[in-house]
Amino acid sequence: MNNTIRELRAQHGWSQAHLADLLKVSRQTVNAIETGRYDPSLPLAFSIARLFARPLETIFHPDQEIA
Repeated sequence: MNNTIRELRAQHGWSQAHLADLLKVSRQTVNAIETGRYDPSLPLAFSIARLFARPLETIFHPDQEIA
């Protein structure tokens, strides 16, 4: 799954560690989500969307459309 978390984090001037603290996850988790190696759980995805005050679908984009 593609996402815009790195860009949003940079816009806020936050490090991965700071974002991780805000979300109560590890920095490694933030890194894995940003690089697409890990898809967040639904509750974590909603927390990310809430933190950035954006709709979920503007942050996370599926790699391919489901027919």
